[in-house]
Amino acid sequence: MKRIHILALGLVPVAALVLTTAALGESQGNHFSNKDDSGMKRGLEIAPPLNLKGKNRDLVGLGSYIVNAQGACNDCHTCPPYTPEHDPYTGGDGRPNFENYLAGGTAFGPFVSRNLTPDAKGRPAGLTLTEFMRVMHTGHDPDNPGELLQVMPWPIYGKMVDRDLKAVYEFLRAIPHAEPGPDCAQPPD
Repeated sequence: MKRIHILALGLVPVAALVLTTAALGESQGNHFSNKDDSGMKRGLEIAPPLNLKGKNRDLVGLGSYIVNAQGACNDCHTCPPYTPEHDPYTGGDGRPNFENYLAGGTAFGPFVSRNLTPDAKGRPAGLTLTEFMRVMHTGHDPDNPGELLQVMPWPIYGKMVDRDLKAVYEFLRAIPHAEPGPDCAQPPD
């Protein structure tokens, strides 16, 4: 009988290791499996009108969830971020300003937030996926070689797993092109 107890106690650390490894896998970007796609679904529910043609719907949904429910990208990259009737700070429902959605134009001292919407070639902020990943990981300003982005919280977003950054990129590819509102700052030439 003692051997069974010793064997059972020996399995506890192994089981704990397996469960911990599974939990770590989830925290490394594998948390949206076929069993739990609620983030992807919610992302699609809260997104602006999307062009899903040729896009990975699951990545678009995950990207929208990251951008709209976690990243607060609208606060800096949409000017104005809310229309008066949707402004959550005055009792609105918090729906972003879809007319100028992620088109940049918010001034932060001498810096102006960038337009993240797709260019004529369908590239978010005019960047390829490789360029986007480099900016997110390193903060190197694609418009000013040798300079780092000063307002963009790239040190935080750069810690995201590649799958999540690819999802953000795929979402940005799916949104319509937009321009900042008329009273917003214009990027420097």
